[in-house]
Amino acid sequence: MRLSPHMTVMQNAAQKAARSLLRDFTEVEQLQVSIKGPGDFVSQADMRAEATIREELNRARPGYSFLMEESGASGSDNWSWRWVVDPLDGTTNFLHGIPHWAISIGLQKRLADGTIELVAAVVYNPATNEMYWAEKGIGAFLNERRLRVSARRKLSEAVFATGIPFAKVSEEKRLPFGFILGALMPKVAGIRRFGAAALDLAWVAAGRYEGYWELGIKPWDCAAGLLLVREAGGYVTDEHGNDLSALPDDDVTIIAANTHFHTPLKDLVRSSIEKASAS
Repeated sequence: MRLSPHMTVMQNAAQKAARSLLRDFTEVEQLQVSIKGPGDFVSQADMRAEATIREELNRARPGYSFLMEESGASGSDNWSWRWVVDPLDGTTNFLHGIPHWAISIGLQKRLADGTIELVAAVVYNPATNEMYWAEKGIGAFLNERRLRVSARRKLSEAVFATGIPFAKVSEEKRLPFGFILGALMPKVAGIRRFGAAALDLAWVAAGRYEGYWELGIKPWDCAAGLLLVREAGGYVTDEHGNDLSALPDDDVTIIAANTHFHTPLKDLVRSSIEKASAS
C-alpha cells in the first residue's frame, strides 16, 4: 500500500525510535541489579525515543510545532501543523517486561477558519510489530489490513477497556470511576485494563473492544487513537459529547466506542462524574 508523504514520515520516525526502545526492553529483566534503578532507566529510554522522533519529524517537516510528553509544547503558538507525540505509552508495562506498550504520533492541522482537526495518526507496538495508522478521509489500518469497529449491539456481549486509577490518581478521579465500574460491570462480558491508552483506542478501532473510557488522560496519550477510532467508523468525544480534535494541552476525559455503545457509555460516564461531585 502506497503511503502519503506525511504517513511515510510518521511511520519511519516510529520505527527508528522503536529500535532503541526494543534494545532497552530486552534489558528490563536486569533492572533489579542496575545501579541506575528501574525508574531512571525507563525515563532515559523514554527521552531517547522522544529525541529520535523529534529529530526525524523536524528534519522531514521543519517548522511544524510539537506537543510531546517529555518536553511539552514547542514551536509557534499560532501553528498550522502540530505533532502530538508520546514516545512510550505504557511505561509501567515496559518497566515490568510486559510487551504491551506503544509509540503514538498524531498530526493536527489548523484550518483557515481556526478550526483544528486531526489528520494523521500512528500507534506502533514494536513488541508485536503492529502498526496502526489512519489518515482523515482515508480510513484506519493495521499494517495493510483495513480496520472497522465492532458491530456488536448487545451489552451482554461487549468488552470495554479503561484505565483503572492507581496510587498517584486523586480521589476526585477515583470516586466517579467507582460509580462507572459499579454500574457497567454487571451488564457486560468484561472490562479490561491493559495499561496503554493508545493501544486501547487502537483496539477499539480494530474491533477487539466495543468501547473505552478514561477520566483525565493527557492529549499525547490519545491524539493518534482518536483518529484511528473515527476512521474505523466509531465515535470519540468527552463526557459532554464534545469533539476532541482541538486537544487541549491539559487532561481530557475520553469516551470511545462503536455506534451502538458510544451514547450510553458517554451518558454513564457523565452521570457518574456528576454523582461523584454531589457526594
